[in-house]
Amino acid sequence: MSTVQDASDHSKDRVENPREAEAWRGVAAEDTEEVAHAVGLKLKARSRKLLGSLIRPHLWPALLALLFVVADNAATLAGPLIIAIAIDSGIPAAIAGDASIITWCVTGYIGTAVGSSGLRYLFLRLSGRIGQDVLLDLRLRIFRHAQKLSLGFHESYTSGKVISRMTSDVDSLDDLLEDGLDNLLSAVLSVTGIAVLLLVLDLPMALFVLVGFVPLLLVTRWFYRTSGQAYRNTRGAIAKIIVQFIESMNGIRAVQTFRRETRNESIMDELNDSFREANRQALNVVARFTMTVRLVGNLSLAVILFIGAWRVADGGLELGVLTAFTLYLRRFYDPLDDLAMVANSYTSATAALEKISGLLEEEPDVVDPTQPRPLPPHVAGRAIDFTGVEFRYSADGPVVLPAFDLSIPAGQTVALVGATGAGKSTIAKLVARFYDPSAGAVTLDGVDIRSVSDVDLRRSVVMVTQENFLFAGSVADNIALGRPDASRAEVEAAATAVGANSFITALPEGYDTDVRKRGGRLSAGQRQLVAFARAFLADPAVLVLDEATSSLDVPTERAVQSALVSVLADRTALIIAHRLSTVLIADRVLVVDDGCVVEDGTPVELIAGSGRFADLHTAWRDSLA
Repeated sequence: MSTVQDASDHSKDRVENPREAEAWRGVAAEDTEEVAHAVGLKLKARSRKLLGSLIRPHLWPALLALLFVVADNAATLAGPLIIAIAIDSGIPAAIAGDASIITWCVTGYIGTAVGSSGLRYLFLRLSGRIGQDVLLDLRLRIFRHAQKLSLGFHESYTSGKVISRMTSDVDSLDDLLEDGLDNLLSAVLSVTGIAVLLLVLDLPMALFVLVGFVPLLLVTRWFYRTSGQAYRNTRGAIAKIIVQFIESMNGIRAVQTFRRETRNESIMDELNDSFREANRQALNVVARFTMTVRLVGNLSLAVILFIGAWRVADGGLELGVLTAFTLYLRRFYDPLDDLAMVANSYTSATAALEKISGLLEEEPDVVDPTQPRPLPPHVAGRAIDFTGVEFRYSADGPVVLPAFDLSIPAGQTVALVGATGAGKSTIAKLVARFYDPSAGAVTLDGVDIRSVSDVDLRRSVVMVTQENFLFAGSVADNIALGRPDASRAEVEAAATAVGANSFITALPEGYDTDVRKRGGRLSAGQRQLVAFARAFLADPAVLVLDEATSSLDVPTERAVQSALVSVLADRTALIIAHRLSTVLIADRVLVVDDGCVVEDGTPVELIAGSGRFADLHTAWRDSLA
């Protein structure tokens, strides 16, 4: 039972794709070992496929680099043979007065050394360029794919994990490409070439060496199996550290306000201990492998020296042959140490590729249609219709909107009010197509938004939320986010329309002032006004305001409300707000409760009634007294 559980735990650790993780929930305990094996095969195949797609564009340069390293190893392996010829033939001939053989040996040895150096230079330069091109391609793939994935994915897959894929995991592959492949190719070619040369030099001693090589093959097989899991553990551990660090830094205000530093340090200590333990286990595997290789190598060399010296003294073996044999034998085991280091890089890179391929295999929930339908021309906004819409955030999650129907005529401003969790923001996200309905359809002017291209939809629908994210850069650049080609005059006109021009011109560099990371140079209200100006400049047919005035003080809110009259003109608008002062500018108010519309009418009609909105209005009016 413990073996089955271990297999299950290890495979779960290797799963990076949220859909794969979801599949584990339905796996029975007795099936985990079989499923774990299937998961392992799938991950390996997926990683090989990704690696192949990265290498394929560089196939011919890679083959040329392989030719360089083969030639380099051939030149290197020629050295001991030249030494053997010099000892057995060159020196006796030189003593006899013929220096031609020793001259040729010295010249040949120098030539192989120079040739090996030149070939090594060419190989490292070419392989380095290929490696950097591969890493550049991989980073761009991760970044592009992460941007394409739906909002639902990013809400379940933390940004820290994405950053870990972009940094530490790519760095693991960088280590393999920078040194690992070079050492691997050189080691394989050296071991193969030396094995052949040993058989040619002296068959009996070569067979003895190769028999001693069998246990090393068994140890190597154990090493690759064991180190693979060890390095998967290190990749998972470092990802958790990155996630914790980013979460702590993003929430640094809350951390310092509520004195959470000690708790965060405790969590980081635990994660660091896990990472240290994972690295300790990985290094322990490497140490055992290296110890075994060197022990077998040194014992073999000692035995060969004893046997060879005995045969040289007996006249059955030439001294030059023994010298070349021992030089080759030393080089025969040295590459195995390199293979241990290569295995470190390889297993770490394999684990990283499994994680990266899991991210790249994730498909967006909201996909661009293959044959998009154009939206008809509009004059005053677009009509929005919800027809039998049902929505849940996950396949087995609770229903958030149960069979929701709603019709909003073009050009109408509709306010959605209700308690937190009533479903207001979900309705807004469906209109903006951050999610697709589980059933039914949302249409713009009768066209299902799932059949509208993403470019057309983003041009027609703009959403302003209370997060009002600003990018580092100038105020003008942030306003022109939706229309990068807008002129400075158009940018300033948009800011003036929403009442933001006065505070922007008061900044040190006006519209060219750098707002810094996340707009940290501006107040919350100023950031919100910039977000309004951004939406106004984009000039959408449908504008969605999700708690967009929550960060404004009363004077600023009044200025924005007067500006909203012009901003909302000739367009359809959805306003979600708890502040009834914002709601009262709407043509129509919908009171939402548990995903259903329980009241529908103009603000005046609902205030005059005795329903929930009337109660909300009374409570709001009393709060102002």
